[in-house]
Formats: sequence, structure tokens, C-alpha cells
Amino acid sequence: MENDLRNMKIAAVQMVSGMRLDKNLSAAQRLIGEAVEQGAELILLPEYFGSLGASLTDRRRLREQDNDGAQQRFLAETAKKHHIWLVGGCVPIIGNDPDRSRSACLVYNPNGERIARYDKIHLFRFSYGDEAYDEADLIEAGDIEPVAFDAPCGRVALSICYDLRFPELYRALASSPDGITLILMPAAFTYTTGRAHWEVLLRARAIENQCYVLAAAQGGVHENGRQTFGCSMLINPWGEIVNGLAEGEGVVCAEINIEQMLDARARLPALKHRRLTHA
Repeated sequence: MENDLRNMKIAAVQMVSGMRLDKNLSAAQRLIGEAVEQGAELILLPEYFGSLGASLTDRRRLREQDNDGAQQRFLAETAKKHHIWLVGGCVPIIGNDPDRSRSACLVYNPNGERIARYDKIHLFRFSYGDEAYDEADLIEAGDIEPVAFDAPCGRVALSICYDLRFPELYRALASSPDGITLILMPAAFTYTTGRAHWEVLLRARAIENQCYVLAAAQGGVHENGRQTFGCSMLINPWGEIVNGLAEGEGVVCAEINIEQMLDARARLPALKHRRLTHA
């Protein structure tokens, strides 16, 4: 399969989403257009790109049936319009629990067809001073099943935000016969946890799996006063930041270099040196 892979320009969209779906989708459309102008073929939107900070009532109203709804139509139509691979960081999909939704990362191909869905497995809980979050209050955890899809650059692994702290998820994907070329990480890290851990965790996932990591974040102060960390970036298999954006709206665009990835694996064949393969 390695002979069939090709370099690919990819982009992370960084947003400061508010509470109105229409305004957020308009901002996403504009930023996707900027990424397309820069030559991006695969574009990743951040977690909560459609709404961040909405009231409990509004959050429930924004939930969508699987394969139907404003956010899903937006993703399908935009992918087809620009003829790109488009990944929606998370869309709230109605699940089994009537009071909670699934956080679903959805992938659309250049024909506007949905080809993959990953429901967030790990739910964030954190408290520090006046900050307190517990996603389990509103989100139903997904089934424990890693999800990846095939793109021209190779196998692409899906994950969302808090998943970043659980390396076993990515190791399971990297252990497949063809491995993975790219990990996608849409997120809305808090400023507190992001400042402490965001970059080091992203770089670790790239280094240990010898692949690229593309992170698309929320980055700024939102309508409800919440501050997200930002720092969207692309990291190469050697753990180096290829391109990044600290805060505010914008686009991080750069190329995946297949030869560079294969060279890193040949020089340091760590994946082949694994001894413990049961977890």
C-alpha cells in the first residue's frame, strides 16, 4: 500500500465558535474557503464548530438525527462544492439516551458522501478552582471501537479532544497492517489544561506512532466567557511542528510528506520493535 500513497496538502480550521449555529457555519464556510485557496485537499473543523456555550435547551435543540440535520447537510454540501475531504470535528447526534447526545466526528469525501463516523469514547471531566466540566452530563460515550478511513495520503485515524490523553486508542489503530499516516484531533481544550498539556501530548502521539498529527482547535474567548486554548497545528512523525496558529480564527495549512514519514520509520523502526502487543 505504501507505493500507492501520495503527498497531500491538509488544513486545520481554528474557530472561536459562539452560540448561534448560522453564524458559526458561516464562519466555517469562509475559513474552509481560505484553506481551499491555499490548496488544501483535506480539511478538519474543530470540536463544537457548530455551537459552543449554548444553553442546555439550545444544546438539545441542536441535536441531529443520524444522516439528517443542518450541520450534516453543511458538511456534505461543502465537501462536494469544493471537492475536498471534509471532517466535522463533532456533531451532536441523537443516541440511545433521550437526555444526552453522541459527539460524532463525521467524514465526507469529495463527492459529499459520508464515509466514516466516530463517536467520542472518552468523556472529559475536570475541576480546578472555578472551572468545572463533566461531559457525561450531556454526552453519551461512544462504543469502544477505533475508527479510521482511507485517503490518498494513507490511513487516517479519528479522535476527539479528551481522547488525546489515551495513547492506547492510537496504538490500536497504528497496529493495523497498513498503520496510520495521519491522526486527526479536533478539540476545544480549556485554557488551563491546554497550556499545561496540549502541545506535549500532540507531539507524543506523533512520535510514538511515527505519523502526522493534525489538530484543529477552538481558540479564544467565547460568547459565554469560556476561554479555549487554541494552538491548532500540524506535527510531523519526528515530533516537529510544521505549521501552527496560536489563537483566534484562522487556517493552518501544510503538506504531508510520505517520503519523510517512511524515512523516519526506517531510521528508527520503533513500531517494529514493540514487544507488548496485547494492549
